[in-house]
Amino acid sequence: MAATAHQPPSDPDAPARPTVHRATDAGSAPAPALGGHPWLIQGGMGVGVSGWRLARAVSLTGQLGVVSGTALDVVLARVLQTGDPGGHARRALAAFPIPELARAVLDRHFREGGPTDPSAPLRATPRLRVTGGTPADVLTVLGNFVEVWLAKEGHDGLVGVNYLEKIRLATAPAMFGAILAGVDHVLVGAGVPGQIPALASRLARGEPCVTRISVEGDEEPLEHLFDPGALSADPLPGPLRRPRVLAIVSLPVLAAYLNRDEATRPDGFVVETSRAGGHSAPPRGPMALDDAGEPVYGPRDDPDPAKMAALGLPFWLAGGQASPEAVAAARAAGAAGVQVGSAFALCEESGMARHLREELLDRAHAGTLTVRNDPQASPTAFPFKVARLPGTVSEPEVARARRRVCDLGFLRTPVRSERGLVYRCAAEPVAAYVRKGGNAADAHGRQCLCNGLLATIGLAQRRPGGRVEPPLVTIGTDLSFLPRLSPDASPYTAADVVAWLAGGLGTTGVTPPV
Repeated sequence: MAATAHQPPSDPDAPARPTVHRATDAGSAPAPALGGHPWLIQGGMGVGVSGWRLARAVSLTGQLGVVSGTALDVVLARVLQTGDPGGHARRALAAFPIPELARAVLDRHFREGGPTDPSAPLRATPRLRVTGGTPADVLTVLGNFVEVWLAKEGHDGLVGVNYLEKIRLATAPAMFGAILAGVDHVLVGAGVPGQIPALASRLARGEPCVTRISVEGDEEPLEHLFDPGALSADPLPGPLRRPRVLAIVSLPVLAAYLNRDEATRPDGFVVETSRAGGHSAPPRGPMALDDAGEPVYGPRDDPDPAKMAALGLPFWLAGGQASPEAVAAARAAGAAGVQVGSAFALCEESGMARHLREELLDRAHAGTLTVRNDPQASPTAFPFKVARLPGTVSEPEVARARRRVCDLGFLRTPVRSERGLVYRCAAEPVAAYVRKGGNAADAHGRQCLCNGLLATIGLAQRRPGGRVEPPLVTIGTDLSFLPRLSPDASPYTAADVVAWLAGGLGTTGVTPPV
């Protein structure tokens, strides 16, 4: 395909901005905040639900807009294959500081006007492996650069990126792409993110870095090497600006563990309860289920703000915090503010497919929406919130009709077997899971979050025979904000959410748009 086919259209509404954000002190200082810490963090939800449009809209209000950093390599590839409507991905790729890498991805994935056969499967993307140095690393760098660059385009507001600690193979290349685009905050949860602060520092300096990957069956973790300098024969731009690192934790005990060592100490914490959407930490102690088969949480699972404040680092409360009263209570308890996800997941700038978002809103307003904290759905074995919606895998008949396949593999676990190093996922075909040493009982009820969440944002894979991957929709269990935020069930924007929550500050609390 000729290079001229990749020329990105200009955006008349987007002022010019620098391609790469450089530090003033060899990449060791965190990015500056606007007027101190933001009192509101927009949650980094799902795969692409917290996309660049949503993060940019929140950032323009003066608060911290966050993009989801999960599966952005696949998101970029599929956006390009569907024709890149609006030319946004191509515009960001034109700003990537290693042009030959951007051109290679465009040559492989971009289809002018979208696919000629809308029923044909989307082109596969390479999968991340422990050995590193694969095309998957390059696509991961580019996907994260594109998403953060677009979120930051044309303004100086704060933008963060959210990663899952469980997807360690992607962490270093993903974070490097985000740092190249000038990301201000990196938020990491779903595990113990002790490696992230040091990785952020090394990546900002453009240095090779190692992520330790646990392998089932091995006594010692394997080392996943990512070398930014290997991406290009030419010197990389730099030094780059180190983002602030926020660890997402469920309890002060984990925060205290991370805080005790300078190497693992983040720049702050997000304390997330079980009411938040997506994955949540299992209850402390033995797992107990209620009559509906959902995990039972007790007083031991409630975070203690006083213990968090005693650590001396800023923290934000998350999970069921979407109200002005919650903002006021969090700040009174010593928190810098709150993180809110579900209220933004249902706003106009959300990346969720519009028909799913409207169905959620209609059912929530009617009082007929059910959100299940499913202890089996996620192959990670962490409880996962699933909204019951027609045509999604929340319906047993839809889940049964879906053919189990693992062709994306973000939640795979490296395992040492007689065949060497293999990758196993409890949501893959049961026979393959057992062949790799898994227990068939552990595969019962597991859903493919990778394919389901991509379908939720309109990027579903197409299968032979006309089948299309069904969506899997996640949302928080507390939707009590809707009657107050949108009493007449009308659409609302991200700025509306910020303005409403700002009532808990005692002032407007909203920075005028940049």
